[in-house]
Amino acid sequence: MTDSSKGSYTLRVQEDFSRMARLFTDLDQLVSEQRQRAQSAQSELLDEATRSLNRILLPGRRILDTLERQIKDHEQERIQLRALQDVGAALNSSFNLVEVLNVVMDTMIKITGAERGFLMLMDEETGEVAVQAARNINQQTIEDPTEISSSLYNEAMDSGQPVLTTNAQNDPRFANRQSIISYNLRSILCVPLNLKDDTIGVIYVDNRITAGIFREAHRDLMVAFANQAAVAIENARLFRQIRMQLAEITEMKTLMDDVFASMGSGVITVDNNDLVSLYNPAAGRILGIPGSYVESRPYKDLFDEVDVGLGETVRALIEQVKIEGKDHRVELDVIPRSSGKDVTISLNLSPLRDVQQKTLGVAIVVDDISEKKRMESVRKYLPPSLVDRVRDFDTAQRPVRRSMTVMFADVTGYSTFSENLEPEELVEIINKYFTVAAEAINDQFGVIDKFMGDAVMALFNTQLNPQEDHSERAVRTAINMQSALDEYLKTMPETQHLHFSIGIHTGEAVAGNVGSSFRKDFTVIGDAVNLAKRLEETATSKEIIISQSVFENVAHLVNVSPREPMKVKGRAAFEQTYLLTGFK
Repeated sequence: MTDSSKGSYTLRVQEDFSRMARLFTDLDQLVSEQRQRAQSAQSELLDEATRSLNRILLPGRRILDTLERQIKDHEQERIQLRALQDVGAALNSSFNLVEVLNVVMDTMIKITGAERGFLMLMDEETGEVAVQAARNINQQTIEDPTEISSSLYNEAMDSGQPVLTTNAQNDPRFANRQSIISYNLRSILCVPLNLKDDTIGVIYVDNRITAGIFREAHRDLMVAFANQAAVAIENARLFRQIRMQLAEITEMKTLMDDVFASMGSGVITVDNNDLVSLYNPAAGRILGIPGSYVESRPYKDLFDEVDVGLGETVRALIEQVKIEGKDHRVELDVIPRSSGKDVTISLNLSPLRDVQQKTLGVAIVVDDISEKKRMESVRKYLPPSLVDRVRDFDTAQRPVRRSMTVMFADVTGYSTFSENLEPEELVEIINKYFTVAAEAINDQFGVIDKFMGDAVMALFNTQLNPQEDHSERAVRTAINMQSALDEYLKTMPETQHLHFSIGIHTGEAVAGNVGSSFRKDFTVIGDAVNLAKRLEETATSKEIIISQSVFENVAHLVNVSPREPMKVKGRAAFEQTYLLTGFK
């Protein structure tokens, strides 16, 4: 039977009852008139008939009164059940916990006729019961929810059963409850909020003025409502938790997006369908391809767009990562179409997995290491500390004419020594001598131009290492190199003892990158280089020969022995040279 049909049926019953009540009223009036006539006529027969009729009508009147009370009770119950249904629908339509709690309390007060109501929930972390909603008969929030019986609602919480008292002041169960006595509480109804086997809180309503306001019907109705309310409250709690978790996830995603956007490294993720699923701005800057182009497109198209054939190279790497499940790193020299300039990029490829270790795709971290590669190339001939001071390598390596000091150091006796050794052993031994030389050069911030067979060439006061005292630094390098070699030879067998012959000259030369478009070296070209080499060639084992220009710059620091002026190839005049014997 639908709600409308139930309402029509109730209306018809009420109308029938009203007609019956009017009929009994008419009969009462007729009997009363008949009695008056009998008394006027002094007719005993008529009076007896009236009394008999009255005896017949009296039970009917009682039955009618009983029916009237039952109809009123049923109508009240129907109104309460309808309210329960309406509120249940309202509860299930909202996931806002505050709204749910207020609806619960307003409904309880309305159904029971209570003066005020409180809804208390157990804190999931502390286990303590706290008031979550407090409402009065006017559907207003009670700001200071006090003067309630904690012992009574704790009893409902502990037992999981409803507690009803029509007059708490005279109820022997609560005779010693101080809160009931001090707060002058009378009608109280408290039912637990049971969810499965747990009690999550209580609904507490009372009336401090009127006793006997709550009946067992109210208790049963409130229990039914509380069970429904407990589910709604739990749903609201779960919704709040989910919303908080969603907010955290959203915040985390926003944070991750910000992190990806601010990263200097490019990040690209490829799903199992070989489509690009993530592409941060740094990847766009490094590869020269905007994010709008690559969204949900095959990764091979992306890398082919960067440089011809790059897509196939990356495809092979990604397949290898998928098969092996391991990280891979590779450095590639490419010429992006967007810039047309040589670029070195590093690709770090890693498998993407979920918590169950199921592969979701591949993550690619892209870095432009062109500058790093340039620095590494410079480190081949510059001390690391000097490299860190150079800001613009491209500018610093452009050819420039300037005054500088050139030093040649040759390993004497190397040719004869090398005749009886295997190539591998020979390289190992000569590298140890070059290490001694390189350390001495680096200590004075010299530039190692190159290693030439058994010789090393060092430069001072190039644009890479500008030095006002470059002649002095070259001399210190030579003396320190000989001293370090003496210490090193103490650890070597006598059969492997070799020595340096050194020549040093200060003069003008052109320093910078020279070579082809695909292979360049930093070096020095000029007469200063030639003279330094000629001086080294005239030196014998352990000797350091310096030119006149070097001597003039370091005369106050060193002891020398003048040599006979010498004729140098390519020069008409004789050159004065000196044998350097040590510091003063």
